[in-house]
Amino acid sequence: MYAVIFKAEVAQFDAEYTHMAAKMRQLAMDEFGCKEFIANTEGDSEIAISYWDNLDNIKAWKNNIEHRQAQAKGQSTWYKSYTVQIVEILREYSR
Repeated sequence: MYAVIFKAEVAQFDAEYTHMAAKMRQLAMDEFGCKEFIANTEGDSEIAISYWDNLDNIKAWKNNIEHRQAQAKGQSTWYKSYTVQIVEILREYSR
């Protein structure tokens, strides 16, 4: 299992962002095998974590044309800066 961690400094969010975020989340889950997607914004910081079975699905998601358009809008309008980390989950437990 893998996780994609997206951390960003928000420039501005608008109605288009809200619509696009919901659309991209659904697309990731419906068409690219994303297992879970969690996001939280506090002040001007956002973090989103998505969970995936394999790296091929993550790569396909990254290169999807609709997602690439959303990424471009994020770079030009919604975010001042961002970092993406792809990590392998070696162990998981819960209570």
